[in-house]
Amino acid sequence: MQPHVTRALHDWHAAWTVHERAAQDAMAAAFPALKPVSERTTCCTVQMRWQKDGEGSGLACLDDHGRATIEFKDVPQEALGQALDEVFGHDWFDAGPEGIRGAAPGTYNYDDEATYAEYEIDVKEGGIASFGISYVTIEDIVTILDEFETALAAHRSA
Repeated sequence: MQPHVTRALHDWHAAWTVHERAAQDAMAAAFPALKPVSERTTCCTVQMRWQKDGEGSGLACLDDHGRATIEFKDVPQEALGQALDEVFGHDWFDAGPEGIRGAAPGTYNYDDEATYAEYEIDVKEGGIASFGISYVTIEDIVTILDEFETALAAHRSA
């Protein structure tokens, strides 16, 4: 490879590494329970996990294309519904007039044809839900994580 091309590629890689760390920092700022994973378990180079009894567990990651994914399990339905209402409004998942907060058990999906983002909410019996949001921008995932953190804090103090 020509020396100037090698330098350019090196510069790009260095900038991408800074981008990945900044994405990780932004996700951790929005949802402090997320901690970096030292051993990769998926295709994403940036991976973070969390687990807290009574609140759920999950994974957040950034793929090689700069798209973020979160997969959270067994979270309080009320907190998830509050966060999604703040970001999207009640009726975004066709879950009824009360949104995900009041949704009956079942799976609710949305696929964004413009961005290829995928959203899936699985409401379970007993006020528990799991959700996955895939292939979104860091800006979008950080917004959702921040609203979910705020909703969980309100749920804790209720």
